[in-house]
Amino acid sequence: MPKHPSLDTLRLEGNLGSSWIKKVEQVVKSVLVSVYVQLDFSNETWSAALSKPQTLPTASASSSLGTLTGLSLTTECSVNHDGCTYCACLSGYQWNNSVCSRHQPCQTLLEHRPCGCLIFCTNEAGYCQLLPPVPATLSLNSWLQMPGSTLNLTLLTSQEITNLKWFLWRTGSPSPSPILLQAGTRVSLTSSRGRVLLSIVNITYKWAGDYICCFEAQGFRWELHQMVKVSLRAIDVAQLPDQLSISCASSPGFQLSCCIPSEHLGYTASWSPGEGSEASSFNTSDSQCFVLAVRRCPAADTTYTCDLQSPGLSPLRVPVSVTIIQGGDTTCPEDSSAGAWNVTKAGHVAQAPCPGNKTGTLLRAGQGWPDEEVPQILAQLPDLVVVVTSPSDLLALVNTVKVLAKIVASARIQLNGSALEALLKTTDKVLDMDASSLWTTARAQISAVGSNLLLAVETLARSLCPQDHPFSFGLPNVQLQTQLLRPTPPSDYRVSFSTQPMLQAHIPKHSLAPLGHNGTNVSVTSLMLRKLDHFLPSNYGQGLGDSLYATPGLVLAISIMAGGQVFNKGEVIMDFGDTNGTPHCVFWDHNLFQGKGGWSDAGCQVQAASASPTTHCICRHLTAFSILMSRHTVPKNTLLELLGQVGLGASIVALLVCLGVYRLVWRFVVQSKVAYLRHTALLNVVLCLLAADTCFLGASLLPPGPHSPLCLATAFLCHFLYLATFFWMLAQALMLAHQLLFVFHQLSKHRVLSLMVFLGYLCPMGFAGVTLGLYLPRGQYLGEGACWLDRKGGVFYTFVGPVLAIMGVNGLVLAMAVLKLLRPSLSEGPQVEKRQALLGVIKALLILTPIFGLTWVLGLATLLEEVSIVPHYLFTALNTSQGVFILLFGCLMDRKVQEALRKRFCRSQPPNSTISLGEQPSPGGHSQVS
Repeated sequence: MPKHPSLDTLRLEGNLGSSWIKKVEQVVKSVLVSVYVQLDFSNETWSAALSKPQTLPTASASSSLGTLTGLSLTTECSVNHDGCTYCACLSGYQWNNSVCSRHQPCQTLLEHRPCGCLIFCTNEAGYCQLLPPVPATLSLNSWLQMPGSTLNLTLLTSQEITNLKWFLWRTGSPSPSPILLQAGTRVSLTSSRGRVLLSIVNITYKWAGDYICCFEAQGFRWELHQMVKVSLRAIDVAQLPDQLSISCASSPGFQLSCCIPSEHLGYTASWSPGEGSEASSFNTSDSQCFVLAVRRCPAADTTYTCDLQSPGLSPLRVPVSVTIIQGGDTTCPEDSSAGAWNVTKAGHVAQAPCPGNKTGTLLRAGQGWPDEEVPQILAQLPDLVVVVTSPSDLLALVNTVKVLAKIVASARIQLNGSALEALLKTTDKVLDMDASSLWTTARAQISAVGSNLLLAVETLARSLCPQDHPFSFGLPNVQLQTQLLRPTPPSDYRVSFSTQPMLQAHIPKHSLAPLGHNGTNVSVTSLMLRKLDHFLPSNYGQGLGDSLYATPGLVLAISIMAGGQVFNKGEVIMDFGDTNGTPHCVFWDHNLFQGKGGWSDAGCQVQAASASPTTHCICRHLTAFSILMSRHTVPKNTLLELLGQVGLGASIVALLVCLGVYRLVWRFVVQSKVAYLRHTALLNVVLCLLAADTCFLGASLLPPGPHSPLCLATAFLCHFLYLATFFWMLAQALMLAHQLLFVFHQLSKHRVLSLMVFLGYLCPMGFAGVTLGLYLPRGQYLGEGACWLDRKGGVFYTFVGPVLAIMGVNGLVLAMAVLKLLRPSLSEGPQVEKRQALLGVIKALLILTPIFGLTWVLGLATLLEEVSIVPHYLFTALNTSQGVFILLFGCLMDRKVQEALRKRFCRSQPPNSTISLGEQPSPGGHSQVS
């Protein structure tokens, strides 16, 4: 009982049979007093009479002390074998939130349900408190709901409530816990001051059960209940079979049954006609079946009716048609290979019981009329999807849609709008199914189930008959828009979908123009599917690598039909909105991975929008599109971009300084053949690298994308010039090898120079031209949002591969040169002047080759998805500083260049002291300095 704030607490202690009388101070007249009484029963059992309110004898009038007139016990406790005390509240009492949150309940309860029993494992005193009046009422519009109606549960509150939860304990459900109700497509929750409304639209018998409203108020947890029952529809009755084709000669009798879900509306059944038949019934764990055993086969086609009645409800009449196979009728033979298929008359559907513990029937189309049967089956799919409760059910449903799509494609069936609506409703429900319990297991059994569904829905969606165009239909997971362009297509086809962000697409006029020449109707179908990309296999085609990607939850499928044929070629531009990262435009290729399907970026290109952060995808074919976001993408780094631009600027300045130095000292440093060839190669390296850095720095100012001629030309020039830089370094190394190995078979200076020009310019031109011709038609030439090669595809290796190969050759030449100069033979040792020139080549290559090689090893490392940001910084710093390295180690460190610069700028030397520009060998083999 709650403690009165103005009175002291009275504590009564003692054993059964002892005196309970204690002095009570400051008690006035008749009041409600909060007391804590602990009664211990060590050897006796608890008497049930003590749990009831106790009335005490009336006190005498002369008594000066206050007297207890009544005693109500609140809590019963028992000590368990584990030493803990289990304390349960008696009727009208409950543990408050404060105590309940600190102790474990006696039984596992749902969150926020009332707390009636707690476990105390410490010596802590406590007692249940008297519940105040219920602070809310729960009402509903009708306890008996009709199928398709809206159920409204209203909670009216008189106190402030918190932690409101709604649960449904379905009638006949084997689940040990109820279902948590949350706002969604069928359930909505609205609240206002003192009122909360739970609404469920389009209910069926599956929404029947005990509705529980749990909340907290006044320091206690409360729970209110309302029982709801829903009457059945004819479609809720399972006829086994719902049509039967039978030969009386082979089967004189047969059995029919109609089954209803187990619920408490008290349906009874009767069959008509019933002459010569015997009716019975049986129950299963989830249904009640009424059986009619027909002993004599009727002479003609007959329709049997199962009449279901319940007091106060309209009767249900469920027909079962029986077709008699006469002599000469075309039939499908009996088949037991994939089920108990009976002989069936042509034009009808054979049915067989589901295997195992499944309920329902398997269907098999006979030799009928698919133009009529396919729309009928599609119309039944929205009701069949409701009974999908297992992964095998999901696989069977997807396989049904797949078979229907094959029939529609092979027979060129045109569907009406109502059949297409039924398909889209089914698809919406399938995509909304639980991913963990259904889709995950189904994909483990058949990995291509999502791909099969996508192909089937694509095929059926574009089969709409011309008179139903334009067609527009939208659900949360499926949106479809079609348009008939007639023989003369419009300037552009544009479509948009109400997604967040908005998904848009358009097909340019030049892609539609070739379709209008033959005078046939042209229809465009645009289908948006949400969530389906999460159910597709994580397969990535060539160019995407083995990386892990995330998808945005959207798949856009665009199809064009012209004269009954599917037109797959054409350019489509899509806007997927702001993707907050580096996207990959892809399509789903059903032919990849042995028919399982996979994402491919062939023919697709990302084009960044100039005025917004949205992503534009340009693809040169029509199919199902989406975008992939790398889960390990290195984010855009402003500091990294600034480092690259500063490095390029420094490289350009260093190369210009190098050209200025050569302008001053050229005639002094090229007086020998080896020196001439060496400095000519280095000068071409400087020119190529200067032009390449300038193009690369200016490329950031151009609009990216394959439709920009300047961007395309800049990427080609950068590719060619950077390759030429390294091929000239290769020419320099090969010249060194030739001078060392072929001492007595030297080529002329002009011959060597011609070979170096061929190697330095024509070879990289060939590489760049072949690369452009191979990868540009595939849409894999340019990178995303930049006028440079695509770093994620094979095109980038046409640059990195030759560079690393050249660095490897240069390393071998250097090793051979060092060994050759350290141990020259008497006959092959080069002259001193030539030796000094070769040493200058070796010194430059010995420094530049490791630096440039390390640079592009780091460049390859940056292509890895999981790499950190450090290699990106190192690669950018080294790559953009190549001009500085060439100036320092290729030019200024050369002894001839240093001497020429001193001679040019240091004119205050003594007259008798001169610096030789070269060492002239003396007749005795020694050099002299003049």
